[in-house]
Amino acid sequence: MSDNTHSADDLAQTLKRTEIQHVTSSIPGREIVQVLTEIPAGVESGWHTHPGEEVGYLLAGRVQMRIKDMPTLILDAGDGFLIPPGTPHNALDLGPDTGRMLSCYIVEVGAPVASFVDDPTTP
Repeated sequence: MSDNTHSADDLAQTLKRTEIQHVTSSIPGREIVQVLTEIPAGVESGWHTHPGEEVGYLLAGRVQMRIKDMPTLILDAGDGFLIPPGTPHNALDLGPDTGRMLSCYIVEVGAPVASFVDDPTTP
């Protein structure tokens, strides 16, 4: 059940993202958004944040996940990950196939699900 009247999502402009559901959470002031993201080989998401937790699972492919102040993750199909609220991160599909990840976001009501930020690794 997708409702496209919700807040804009910066990443939807650069990757193929399909909103699967967007519902009110039992946590006051939060909503849950579930998204399928497809990242072609060699493409990166760009550094971005979410206004809440991202709980993700790699369905297919191989992805490098860089997370500010955390070790870089290499995710293969079947691996899960968690991005803390407001933490800059960047996903790069390592190929050779398109990466497919299912993410659930527990975010502030009315806030954009994703917003681009400057690369925190550059001085």
